[in-house]
Amino acid sequence: MKFKMTPLEKKWVLYDVGNSAFTLLVSTLLPIFFNTIAAGAGVSDSEYLAWWAYATSISTAIVAVLGPTLGTLSDLRGVRKKIFSVSILVGALGCAVLGFVQHWIWFLVLFVLAKSAYQLSLVVYDSMLCDVSARERMDEVSSRGYAWGYIGSCIPFILTIVVYVLYEMVGVLDLMPAMVLVFLIVAVWWVACSFPLWKNYEQKHCVEPGAHPVRTGFKNLGGIFRELGRNKRILFFLLAFFFFIDGVYTIIDMATAYGTSLGLDTVSLVIALLVTQIVAFPAAILLGMLSRKVKSEYLIIASIIAYFFITVYAVFLDQEYEFWILAVCVGLFQGTIQAMSRSYYAKIIPHEKAGEYFGVYDIFGKGAAFMGSLLVGGVTSLFTPYFEQLASEGVQTSLTAQSIGVAALSVMFLVGLAFFIVAIRSKAPASSAKGDGAEPAEEKTVAEVACAQAAEPNASADAAEGALPAQAASVSAAGEPAAPPADFSAE
Repeated sequence: MKFKMTPLEKKWVLYDVGNSAFTLLVSTLLPIFFNTIAAGAGVSDSEYLAWWAYATSISTAIVAVLGPTLGTLSDLRGVRKKIFSVSILVGALGCAVLGFVQHWIWFLVLFVLAKSAYQLSLVVYDSMLCDVSARERMDEVSSRGYAWGYIGSCIPFILTIVVYVLYEMVGVLDLMPAMVLVFLIVAVWWVACSFPLWKNYEQKHCVEPGAHPVRTGFKNLGGIFRELGRNKRILFFLLAFFFFIDGVYTIIDMATAYGTSLGLDTVSLVIALLVTQIVAFPAAILLGMLSRKVKSEYLIIASIIAYFFITVYAVFLDQEYEFWILAVCVGLFQGTIQAMSRSYYAKIIPHEKAGEYFGVYDIFGKGAAFMGSLLVGGVTSLFTPYFEQLASEGVQTSLTAQSIGVAALSVMFLVGLAFFIVAIRSKAPASSAKGDGAEPAEEKTVAEVACAQAAEPNASADAAEGALPAQAASVSAAGEPAAPPADFSAE
């Protein structure tokens, strides 16, 4: 069966292509540039890894605080696109300016700003899935987002690799011109891929702001935690997500930093991570197609188990070819665990509160990644004096302080798996809106109806482009966009 995306779904996927370029930069060249700057200032390899982990932790902690607040405000009518726009502009501008900074402390400060803005844009972007796609299409649309994000981000990545090679191996460029070009390429790509979604997105599910929008937003934010106490399925999923995705994001953020700290060749590390992106593309597409026949819950469980063994393997890594094997294994499951988690969550939450719920999702997800990176940095710092003493005494060991830090991540996947099994065995309350399964959907709020009706012109425009039959973009009498047909055709 062939899956065909609507024009708006394609524009939503395109933003994944844009922001993934920044993600790839953070996990590859950015830590290498920071290592070069820090080494020039006398920072040791182990200290460099610890400082990088601390900066990542601060960024994700900021998002843990601001994510739910901005997510809740984005549920108010007409606010979501504004928050999305500001986050992109701040993140892209911070990325562009990074190339001009040569002091390692200020480099970290600007990195924290750019990465925080990037993550906040994803809070809003993820919640847009509820407006962009129908429930039965979310698994595959979410997978397409990650898949095309992986392969599409290779275009700016290859350009930045060429710049890096001209600096590192050929010597044509000095450090600063190379950094300026690399960060500008990524910033321009990010903004360009964001524009189609920004231009065409209309909010279909929303909450009426009332006379005091900010007060309404904070009141709604307080209410969501009471709702979580009643909905055990969502609560335990978020607890599971906190642990397993924490390990995933820590691996993404620190893979190059870890390999660099072990003394592996930086060019080989970067190319290996390019292979990860290439492998992740077909893997995410195929496993997204598999979600038609296999429940997303089972695909998430399989990915968690695979990541546990990947982490164990990384502990004993000390050769370049081993890093390549690790990169391929990560590529096979990286997109699946992220895409299935996003779509599974989108299906079990009330859609008119998508921003609010995805703000909380970000606390337990990207916002919780401070724990993984902090754990790696803390354990590495703790064991560094011990291994330095062994080295001074001439004692040979296959382990390092860095590998002990990485080993701590394996526990995160085991705990996450346990919570996720509890989540899928929990029953959602009968009043759960649009929940996963057969729970009845709640009646639409007046605000949700108004948002759906306001979005009708765009829905009709999408239908006119021929991606779906006209009735797929119609709006029901209640104001809720009718779910598009299965949209599968025989190949």
